[in-house]
Amino acid sequence: MKIIPLILLFFSLTLFACEEEVKPKPPVVPAEDTFFKGADISWLAQMEATGYVFYDENGNPSDCLDLLMARGINAVRLRVFVHPSNDKISGHCSPAETAQMAARAKEKGLDVMIDFHYSDTWADPAHQTKPATWANVSFAALQDSLYTHTQYTLNLLKQAGVTPKWVQIGNEIPSGMLWPSGHIDNPQQLAQLLSKGHQAVKDIDTTIQTIVHIDQGNDNARFRWFFDLMQQNGAQFDIIGASYYPHWLGSDYTVTIGDLGNNLQDMVTRYNKPVMIVEVGGDYWQVENSKDLLIATIGAAKDVPNNQCLGVFYWEPQGAKPWSGYQLNCWQDNGRPSPALDAFLY
Repeated sequence: MKIIPLILLFFSLTLFACEEEVKPKPPVVPAEDTFFKGADISWLAQMEATGYVFYDENGNPSDCLDLLMARGINAVRLRVFVHPSNDKISGHCSPAETAQMAARAKEKGLDVMIDFHYSDTWADPAHQTKPATWANVSFAALQDSLYTHTQYTLNLLKQAGVTPKWVQIGNEIPSGMLWPSGHIDNPQQLAQLLSKGHQAVKDIDTTIQTIVHIDQGNDNARFRWFFDLMQQNGAQFDIIGASYYPHWLGSDYTVTIGDLGNNLQDMVTRYNKPVMIVEVGGDYWQVENSKDLLIATIGAAKDVPNNQCLGVFYWEPQGAKPWSGYQLNCWQDNGRPSPALDAFLY
């Protein structure tokens, strides 16, 4: 054995090790924490089809999506009816129409939420009517119909090049959905329907997040009662969704905004799930109050620790009252955005 070659080998290995130690490490890039500022724009296609024109602040005709994006909107929500009528207010929003609007939104770089009503028209706490073609089927067949409709719609979106970021399984369902089969009085069957919708989504793409959504986001007792029932009955979903409309509560937002924030935080802690405010709105005549409401709502959402409130969506801000008759829009009668929407810029 020769000593000198061994010494040289040791020296060269030492130099190599030193070089490795001093080599700078690449910087750690933090994960992007996107807070979603959204708008449900489900009326938009029919507004345009009936000749409604949107204008910018200078009075120039403009694409509604551009006007919303200029005010900080980075996501849209689109409802889906099963076999809708042609009524401009209470119809349309078929799977095919929804896929077209989703593709248009994606081209603008907007994320997409799909809101399944599982009805031929509006579904909400007072109305959860089965689609006419599902009305008299067995519960097993009802689950299959829900699964098939969900997959059919999402496949249409996929063909249009869109993978939604979120999918709502039902719309404002504190009283259940697909009555009477999925009424809240039968929480086990409701949970089965929710899980069937969740499965349909995940069988398309596991990255899509599912949402279960109820109203009165300031009412913690209501949320605990509903989501405890769903948890006890094994409902599968990813995110807790809330509506928040002080107007319908009959009081100013200042009365309930603290309760909203507390409830959002409690939902995250109690169920270990993120939350979203998927609907909010204020009286379009009361511009400053509506702007303050939005600022406060976004603030309550952002105060949820660890970015666990994912975003805030305004319901039909572009749904101008002269066209829709809807008081809680966020548009002026002259076709221009309300200054209240500037709250999303803060």
